[in-house]
Amino acid sequence: MTVLVGYLPDKGGRAALDLGLQLAAATGRPLVVATVVPRQWATPSLARIDAEYADYARRVGEDAERRGREYLDKTAPRVPVTFRSITGRSVPSALVDAAVELEAGFLILGSSADGPLGLVVVGSTSSRLLHSSPVAVALSPRGYRTAPEHTVTRVTCAFSDTPASVDVVRAAGEFAAHAAVPLRVVTFGVRGTTMYPSEIGLRAEDSVLRAWTRQARDAQSELVTAGVIGEEVERVVVEGDGWGEAVESIEWEPGELLVVGSSPVSPMVQVFLGSRATKLVRHSPVPVLVMSGIPAKTA
Repeated sequence: MTVLVGYLPDKGGRAALDLGLQLAAATGRPLVVATVVPRQWATPSLARIDAEYADYARRVGEDAERRGREYLDKTAPRVPVTFRSITGRSVPSALVDAAVELEAGFLILGSSADGPLGLVVVGSTSSRLLHSSPVAVALSPRGYRTAPEHTVTRVTCAFSDTPASVDVVRAAGEFAAHAAVPLRVVTFGVRGTTMYPSEIGLRAEDSVLRAWTRQARDAQSELVTAGVIGEEVERVVVEGDGWGEAVESIEWEPGELLVVGSSPVSPMVQVFLGSRATKLVRHSPVPVLVMSGIPAKTA
């Protein structure tokens, strides 16, 4: 099994390579860097345009490999890496085909350039893959760079007290144990617009928040009781007026990885990101790994 990086030099490429190095180091899997190049027309052209197009596609792939190797040779010269140029009907479909062929455990993507530095920016390719990938998808924040050792330092798993979320916590714990790093379980809550009259609104909202916090802490404690996580695992409940405030209210360390779950999709096993997880991903200051309820094993 492999760690697959979808790579284009000028479209979040370095950030994706850095995150790929992290996950390869954490899982002990080989790294494959794939560049999707334009597909040649099936019908030959009398004007030899097809040959020119094929030459252009070849140069795109060669340039991506050259620039990728230059970067990796300077940042991680001892990491075994394979480069591939692939074609397909579209970039997402080509990457899905490559993930299946290579039995990838993770598909790594960079952020779109149309967004703020330091946050995960979901572009058209990553959006498609977050709703159709057969393997876990990892997204790097825009401009992301790893620590020199290229390792994951802590795994934080978002937990929402559903059976699928329990499975994701269990998988995140296995990943953290395999990488020999701590696990943290966090429940994120966002305050809604109050629907109460102004004279009782604050009291009612505070009462609802206290009840929600108790429920969230009880659900996290049940993870320990059920043996899903150990007593030593840090458990946090946070809330804010919006997803950005909730995410910013806790400390994030360099090398951290946020794991979120996806909504189940049948009959095929696919990553499918629900609305709450989508909002969480878009406000994350650290790389995000989006897993289905039963992700690929780390070993």
